[in-house]
Amino acid sequence: MLKSINNNEALGIIFPNSYDGLVPELVTERLMASIPFASRYRLVDFIISGMARAGIDNISLIARENYQSLMDHLGSGREWDLARKNGGLNIIPPFAQKNVKVYNGRVEALESIKTFLVSQKEKYVVMADANFAANIDFHALLDVHRKSGADITAVYRKQEIPASFKKPVGTSHDLYYTFDIEGNRVKQLFVNSKRDGEVNFSMNVYVIERELLIRLVDEAFVLGFTCFERDVIAPQIDMLDVQGYCFDGYVAQITDMKSYFDENMNLLKEENLQGLFGPGQIYTKIRDDNPTRYIKGAKVSNIMAADGCVIEGEVENSVLFRGVKVKKGAKVKNCVLMQDTVIGENACVEYVITDKDVTITDGKSLMGTDSFQVYVSKKQTV
Repeated sequence: MLKSINNNEALGIIFPNSYDGLVPELVTERLMASIPFASRYRLVDFIISGMARAGIDNISLIARENYQSLMDHLGSGREWDLARKNGGLNIIPPFAQKNVKVYNGRVEALESIKTFLVSQKEKYVVMADANFAANIDFHALLDVHRKSGADITAVYRKQEIPASFKKPVGTSHDLYYTFDIEGNRVKQLFVNSKRDGEVNFSMNVYVIERELLIRLVDEAFVLGFTCFERDVIAPQIDMLDVQGYCFDGYVAQITDMKSYFDENMNLLKEENLQGLFGPGQIYTKIRDDNPTRYIKGAKVSNIMAADGCVIEGEVENSVLFRGVKVKKGAKVKNCVLMQDTVIGENACVEYVITDKDVTITDGKSLMGTDSFQVYVSKKQTV
């Protein structure tokens, strides 16, 4: 059970559908936040675990679509110590109430839960997307925000803009943001910059006083605005005190299918694994499985395997989720195999991503490349 620091001054709001359009293959039946990652987790686990460890025990997720898998995964929030009568974990689907609709941006999403925001007691709101895995110390973030006296604290990291974000409009309707920072003050916010080289890339994680957030969202909604960063922060950047908070920890950022594959494979390196999981424990839904079994004759090298796997064949440089079965004579190399995938006898797969409940039948061969992985969708048999 999670033991958290008392920090009831803040509530958390997560937008689980952000950047769905970047990975259409993975979100046909789920949303970005519930994409499986790192053999036994979902992307949302990292944000919720970080918030819960900081004592934020009132967390809402405003869903837009495909939220059934998110509800199945999070349940009552027990694994994060968020199964509570007051506060706790709250998933808000569209049309849950009369004013909660399918939103187009953070302004509409926040306006739809205005009654909820007004009724809460916490002073601060921490807002975040869930398109990345990172071990953020939200306790430290809130402490910096309080001491700075800023109106808004924006989390960013120094990195190059992902190539998939620079593609022509049409690949995704989501926006991304970069900052021009002097000292710690954000002096300018750029929308969909195409700049080369290292930039101050927004992680879309913000801390703001609850009453200020309500006022800003009300004003923007009346004017028909939708995007919090583009329509609220950017035009008022000179009037608002927006402070930057540079996150220099490990981040696995999902921007397309190639990055999904690469970020999973990167965790086969010990330094990356420690960078993501070392700063604080990450919690996830419990599935009561046996430990992974390696049957006589099995050969494995440099793999990450969750509980419940049964390996009889050869597996190399691969990430295996819960319940994966690799049968006798099968060869698996450079693959990401999601929950309950079955690789049949004498089958051969390389550079393959399988979704949940996929079966590769006996003797089949499936080959991708390092630059283009073969993806097999959920419950398919090859």
